[in-house]
Amino acid sequence: MRLKNVLIVVKDIEKSRQFYQDLFGLEVVLDNDGNMILTEGLVLQEEKYWKEFVGRDIIPENNAGELYFEESDIESFIYKLEKLYPDVKYVNRLMTHSWGQKVIRFYDFDGNLIEVGTPMR
Repeated sequence: MRLKNVLIVVKDIEKSRQFYQDLFGLEVVLDNDGNMILTEGLVLQEEKYWKEFVGRDIIPENNAGELYFEESDIESFIYKLEKLYPDVKYVNRLMTHSWGQKVIRFYDFDGNLIEVGTPMR
């Protein structure tokens, strides 16, 4: 057995697709009308369908998990993030952990937590 995908819930699937394409270069693999699989195994699920499936409310910014990306040129990534999405909500701006890794954390439009860090050596 292997992990195939990670699914996140979004309100506007096209807006979210554009966000993940702009910032991370993810492309659409399959579009199933309200459920979209992107490269790297990320699945976008429209909130209205997810609520039907689980029968519960969606809790944005619940901080119970995060999407983690690595980028060696993190300063260029931050420049692109701030240029394309100046209103992004940060958890923390660029910081350096005690082990030397630089990271930034922020939310996408739907409160899904994202971390971008320099590669671990």
